[in-house]
Amino acid sequence: MNQTNPKVDGFLRKAKLWQEELTQLRAILLDCQLTEDVKWRQPCYMFEQSNIAILGGFKEYCALSFFKGALLKDPNGILTQPGENTQAARLIRFTSVQQIIECKHIIKAYILQAIEVEKAGLKVELKKDDALDIPDELKTQFDQNPALKTAFNKLTPGRQRGYLLFITAVKQSKTRTARIEKYTPQILDGKGFNDCTCGLSKKMPNCDGSHKSLK
Repeated sequence: MNQTNPKVDGFLRKAKLWQEELTQLRAILLDCQLTEDVKWRQPCYMFEQSNIAILGGFKEYCALSFFKGALLKDPNGILTQPGENTQAARLIRFTSVQQIIECKHIIKAYILQAIEVEKAGLKVELKKDDALDIPDELKTQFDQNPALKTAFNKLTPGRQRGYLLFITAVKQSKTRTARIEKYTPQILDGKGFNDCTCGLSKKMPNCDGSHKSLK
C-alpha cells in the first residue's frame, strides 16, 4: 500500500458524511499503488502525476469517480454518468461500508483498468456540440466587458458548458441577459455555475450552506 497523505487524513477527519465509506475506498485505491493528494478539495488519486480517480461525498451517496471513465469497460454495469452532458468522467456510487467490502475486488479491477488506460496514453474524444455556440446576449456582454470574456475563456470547458447550458435554457433575450448579469461576478472569480463562493460544489455536503452562493 502506498503512503498516506496527511492532507487526506485531515479531509477524512472533517468529513461530515460517508467517513467510513470514503476510508474504505481510500484503502483500495492506495492498495493499487496510486499516489493521493487533495485536489478541488477532494481526495484525488494519481498514477505518475496523472489523475486517475477522485472521491466525493454527496447527500445521498459517496462516489468513486474516474476521470477517463468513458474509456473503461463496464462488465458489471456499475459506472454511471455524473450528468447528461458529462463526456469523460464516470462514477460508481456507494451507500454503505458493506457494499464496498462485498465488491472490493470489482472496485479494484476498475481502478487497475483505469491505470492501464492512462499507461496506454488513451484520451477521451470530446464531442463538439454546435448547440452550445456563444449566444448573442453573451457576445454583447463580452463586447461591453472585455474582462468578462477573458475570465470566461479561462474557465474549464466543463464550467463554460455549464454556463452556456444555463443561459440558453431560456428563449427570451431579456431573461438570458439577466442570467448573464447575475452570474458575471461568479465568472470573474473563476468559479463555475455549480460552485459555491467557498470554492466547493454546491452539491457537496462539505459545503454546509453557511456560505452564500450567487444562485
